[in-house]
Amino acid sequence: MAHSETSDDDGGLDLFDEPEGFRPKTPPPTTASYTLRLCGDGEGQQAEEHEIQLDLVGSHPLWGHHLWNAAPTLSDFLAGSDRGHHWCKGARVLELGAAAGLPSIVAAKLGAKRVIATDYPDPGLITNLSTNLARGSTEGSAGCASAQGYIWGHDAAPLLSELEGEKFDLLILSDLIFNHQAHPALLQTMDACLAPPRPCALVFFSHHRPHLADRDMDFFTQAGNAGWLCEEVGQWKMPPMFPKDAGSEEVRGTVHGWRVWR
Repeated sequence: MAHSETSDDDGGLDLFDEPEGFRPKTPPPTTASYTLRLCGDGEGQQAEEHEIQLDLVGSHPLWGHHLWNAAPTLSDFLAGSDRGHHWCKGARVLELGAAAGLPSIVAAKLGAKRVIATDYPDPGLITNLSTNLARGSTEGSAGCASAQGYIWGHDAAPLLSELEGEKFDLLILSDLIFNHQAHPALLQTMDACLAPPRPCALVFFSHHRPHLADRDMDFFTQAGNAGWLCEEVGQWKMPPMFPKDAGSEEVRGTVHGWRVWR
């Protein structure tokens, strides 16, 4: 009778085991830092600096392992002059595609009433985002910021349930519109989540693929067709995120900031 058991002729190797080094290992998590500079208000409020430490996931197909140029640029924009207090003080703030959550942390430090930072509902992303929000909390902002998993365009009820019947005053979109197929979903979430009388979205981005810049900008065309007003609030020069990529480094390194409102 033939022996039906696995023999030891293979040296005891499991045929389904992959040899060591067969697949590249997931890169370890990295860190980034950002210095928040708060301007004095001329009424007794002194200028301050806060160092914000961020954990970045080691690798992720949704690019959550980078601190994109738009995030610190948008954070600087909020912190400069009285703009942050105008948009953040006492406001309910929602960030989509938050990754490490820097703008959300800054909004909380600028006096937001409630901040919800969202990203794709991947446990690693949301856990890391929650860690950054907790670390970035100060005595005045502790407890106002939280992380949630959310897919753009889906039912916004779980987000709005955090506000007890209210909606958001400010929506933050930091380097998201390069995802062209997601434009309708982003606009759908804007419609569902932003409340009158002062709804505002800050949309900061770079043209990472210069030959597709027109498709990036189509977000604002679609927004206009849906009744939103759009204006550019500034441009800032940065080193490009990926120096070896194709296309003009100047174009890829420029951060554009837009305000979208009704």
